[in-house]
Amino acid sequence: MRVLYIDVDSLRPDHLGAHGYERPTSPTIDALAERSTVMEQTYSSSSPCGPSRGCLMSGVFGIRHGVLTHWGPGSRFRFPGQAHTYFRDAPTLTRHLRENGVSTVSFSSFMDRHQMFWFGAGWSQMNTFTLKQGDEDADEVNAAVIPWLRENIRDTPDLFLHVQYWEPHRNYTMPERWAREVEHAPIPSWLTPERVAAHRESAAPYSPQELFPGRRREDAPTPSMPRRIDDLEDAHRFFDGYDGAVRYLDDQIGMLLHELDLLGVLEDTAIILSADHGEALGEQSVYGDHTSAANAVHHVPMIVHWPGAPAHRQQGLTYQLDMDATICDLLGVPVPEGWDSRSFAPAVRGESGWSGRDQLVWDHGLYCAQRVVRTPQWLYQRTYHPGVFEHRPTSLYDAEDVHQVDDVADAHPGTVAELEEELVAWRQDQLARTDLPDPLDEILAGGGPYRYVQLEQWMRLLGENGRESEARRLRAHIEATARTCVA
Repeated sequence: MRVLYIDVDSLRPDHLGAHGYERPTSPTIDALAERSTVMEQTYSSSSPCGPSRGCLMSGVFGIRHGVLTHWGPGSRFRFPGQAHTYFRDAPTLTRHLRENGVSTVSFSSFMDRHQMFWFGAGWSQMNTFTLKQGDEDADEVNAAVIPWLRENIRDTPDLFLHVQYWEPHRNYTMPERWAREVEHAPIPSWLTPERVAAHRESAAPYSPQELFPGRRREDAPTPSMPRRIDDLEDAHRFFDGYDGAVRYLDDQIGMLLHELDLLGVLEDTAIILSADHGEALGEQSVYGDHTSAANAVHHVPMIVHWPGAPAHRQQGLTYQLDMDATICDLLGVPVPEGWDSRSFAPAVRGESGWSGRDQLVWDHGLYCAQRVVRTPQWLYQRTYHPGVFEHRPTSLYDAEDVHQVDDVADAHPGTVAELEEELVAWRQDQLARTDLPDPLDEILAGGGPYRYVQLEQWMRLLGENGRESEARRLRAHIEATARTCVA
């Protein structure tokens, strides 16, 4: 069986028509979803890019594979301590598939962008076709993939083909005409003028007045993005940039699938579309980045077209890394015992009795240090260090409050205590399976989650932007919260 895995960076499922979005972003993906299994409640177990793809490659949670940030303490991918050896009970997905007769081919600049060269382990072919480190557009990806398909696809019947696109990761560098495809449609109604005004009070990176950290405030990196967000009209324009990037990506995916059709292999090719993580678009005052363990950052699409399987939707909770075991299961390959990945193949096959996981735990360690417990009813967010953001030590949201507007922790102290106990138990269970420390502890011991944005640098920038009082308020919050939160 040929399996095409379309790995999209920063794609929110709720910005696809297949998930009910009303803006015209995704006709190709929607058509694929109509003949696929759509997993409605799939979440990345770690964010952002590096930690998530560590989970994809290893089949285990970030607390065990070691990558919860992009460099420095807490970013070391964990192989066995001996040369020329790999974990036998938890091999990388690529090595495991190859050992079971499946060719593994990737088209991705991910490992060059983040210098995470462990990602290259086990592939039959690793095509780093550009040195742009993720700044290439989707047409450049297709320009490399499509000639390879024409030369190889018919002769490779047992194949796992990984194609990674960076859209809609900011800075929305697609041709401007794609933003015009969506600009006349309304943006989601949860984002009101009052909420935009409240978001403007934030002094955190990627907030309305600080959209581009490190860049002069009068500059925007592309014409598709506003310089700042002063009102709902500016927010609309920001959404046009993100949604325009999704629409452009969708068109390029359509070209890829059309090529498979021309080559006569589309009907018997399994197609899986997912993402490494989502993107905040106003949630917690962040616009166009992935800076926390928020629901918007961790909820990802999981669309699985498997030839012969029925088209339907599933509501059970799943992790994005569960794709590893699912692929193995559907291919008839043994699922390694040491993986945290669990197969949802019964859901893809339409079998009765599958219900998903009882709860999920996910984490983020790049911009802040957080873990979340997600149950069918609740989302509990635990902050161990806020970075340069204004996160509370503990927050609780109704699971239906997907934009995390109303923190109800103070009204439900018993639920907060119960879910904190669940989180502590999960962490203890995970650490009992490894002799290495929690990488989140390594991040905290190394001074905190300061990577792309350093504390003093950010305080200076706020001062230069005339926001001295906001800088003082933010510093006081960070100092108080870090003292309270660090485990």
